[in-house]
Amino acid sequence: MRKFYWYFTAFFKKHGFIIVTSLIVGIILFWFLLPPALDRFAVSERHYIGYVGDATLTNLPDPIKNQLSIGLTVTTVDGDVLPALAERWTVEQDGTTYRFLLKKNILWQDGTTVTPQDIQYQFPDVEAIITPNDIVFKLPSPFAPFPTSVSQPLFKQGTLKGPLFITRPTILGIGPYKITNYIRSGNRLKELVVDGEGERYIYRFYQTEDDAIIAFKRGEIDSLPNLSREYQVYNWPNVTVEKKLNLNQYLALFFNTRNPKFSKGVRQALSYALEKKQGEERALGPISPLSWAYLPGGKTYDKDWERGSERLLSEPPAEPLKIEIMTSTLFAKEAEEIKSTWEAFGQKVSEDCKKSGAIKDKSVCENTKITVAIRINNFPDTSNFETLLVGQQIPSDPDQYALWHSNESTNFTGYKNTRIDNLLEKGRQTYDLQERTEIYQEFQQFFLEDPPAIFLRYLPNYSLERKNRI
Repeated sequence: MRKFYWYFTAFFKKHGFIIVTSLIVGIILFWFLLPPALDRFAVSERHYIGYVGDATLTNLPDPIKNQLSIGLTVTTVDGDVLPALAERWTVEQDGTTYRFLLKKNILWQDGTTVTPQDIQYQFPDVEAIITPNDIVFKLPSPFAPFPTSVSQPLFKQGTLKGPLFITRPTILGIGPYKITNYIRSGNRLKELVVDGEGERYIYRFYQTEDDAIIAFKRGEIDSLPNLSREYQVYNWPNVTVEKKLNLNQYLALFFNTRNPKFSKGVRQALSYALEKKQGEERALGPISPLSWAYLPGGKTYDKDWERGSERLLSEPPAEPLKIEIMTSTLFAKEAEEIKSTWEAFGQKVSEDCKKSGAIKDKSVCENTKITVAIRINNFPDTSNFETLLVGQQIPSDPDQYALWHSNESTNFTGYKNTRIDNLLEKGRQTYDLQERTEIYQEFQQFFLEDPPAIFLRYLPNYSLERKNRI
């Protein structure tokens, strides 16, 4: 035994450094190389997807949030609200209280049970009361669209484990897909890895569409959804482009109705002057045609220069009609077309004015001529504009209170209409679906008689897809 000890100590003195070094290298290889190797065998399908815009762990694109988790409810494409994490809900106290009963045995991605205490929605002036099986929201006033508000996916803070016991913060959702890795630059995400059973989604984020297109060409990503414009891909092998009309997003020209030059007659005349898209691309109002509250057959304002001339001459402008259109580079071409059309229309109205026997003071005819200037601003200023050509997202619920009620700070057009205010107030305080439908269809009917915007078209989304990644 003593001889063995001598042999061992002599051997270790001679080769100890190599042994210790090999052991350390082996541990490092085990921690850093073995997990990726095992991971490669575990994941059979990988998807490399690009998104444009800033993203953080707490501010992810909606498709990723919906992949990672669910809310108390879920909203369908036509605006119906269905139970998700909630088994059911009831409306109490004349519409000021909502009680949601949670489904049982629902787990967070760390294996812990979802409890009512975990439901952390941040709603101003809303009190949340927790009971063992449900959560109660007390609202300051009746609000029929509230179930739509709790369709936002729920998350909680968690820990992401890395090599050598290194941990990082992450978010945990409810469902089979979870975050397994991410790369950040400051607080902004550069890459996010989401794993499901047998597949992996690698999301990469870019500041602009041009940056994302370059990344697509380089092969960093194979899928690029939700592009705002079409890109030519004729020379790109195995690449397809898909155009999809988004019926929940429209392009409109909004008037600053605080400006006295934009009377009802002037707004209607300018709307009649423009050529609009036809077919399914045509937007006729602020509520999506997919919605249960949509009114088909409302006032369309199809191009009609004779009718437009009548409306403008019914209350001729008190001074020359000079209009500025503010828009972004994305809609600059359409702004130029509107400028050309309005100026030609103004010339026609001026000639009609001079020929009209009903207008005695011919000096006002010069005021019907239209001069248009265009201001390009990639971040349109809703606090300082005359007319604003911009896209607008349509909410899931047909409630239009935030955009058009005269008391709302988010009503950037300054639109004021007592009848519309009353309908919007009734719409969010009525719980019977048929009654709500009638209210919002009446809203659309009268709103389009006094339009604070010209609704032009629904906006398309473009997606690039590469097949057969090598």
